[in-house]
Formats: sequence, C-alpha cells, structure tokens
Amino acid sequence: MTFQLGEIYWVNFEPSIGREYKKVRPALVLQDEKISKKSPYVTVVPISGQIEKWRPPDVFIAKDHKNKLFENSIVKIQQISSFDKSRILGKIGEANSPTLRQVRGYLRRHFKL
Repeated sequence: MTFQLGEIYWVNFEPSIGREYKKVRPALVLQDEKISKKSPYVTVVPISGQIEKWRPPDVFIAKDHKNKLFENSIVKIQQISSFDKSRILGKIGEANSPTLRQVRGYLRRHFKL
C-alpha cells in the first residue's frame, strides 16, 4: 500500500500515551508516494472534528466532496506521527490545494526548511 501527500485515511492511533490522539480517526498523510513505497511507515497528522478547540497553528479543513469528511474539521498539525502501515484502515479522501499550502507552510516553519 502506498500513500501520497494530502490523502486522508482512517488511522488507528491506539495505543496512545498522555495527550496523544486516541482511537480511530481521520489523518492527513504528510509523505509522498516515492517515500511511501520504500518505507514500512507512514507519516500523518490527526484530524479532529472539535473545531471549537482550534488554535494556531491548527489548519481548518472544510468538509467537501473531495475530502469526504463528515464535518468541518481541523488538522492538528503539531501532532506529527509515523506509524506502521498496518494502522492505516482505509482511504477517506484528499485535502484540497489551499489546505495543503497551509500544511506545507507550517512544516517549512516547524522544520526550518
């Protein structure tokens, strides 16, 4: 199974510790297909439907026909995680270009790229 930057999948975040995200939830893939083919891991960030808890640098993602989310949500961009591909349960959809631009901008600042 390969993954592309911007795809949204159901991911099993259990077991988790402390304030890490828990349970099965949507997540945005942060790696490209080339890396995905070579690695047993996939790097993701969780997506939460609790938009009332939005705070910078979270990225708002409006539900639409492309991402197929159930509700408007937020990408919890500071919660970057890499998991074994067995935690990936199924594809939901894909993020749109404006959302990906915001995510890429945050990653460039976070990692000083």
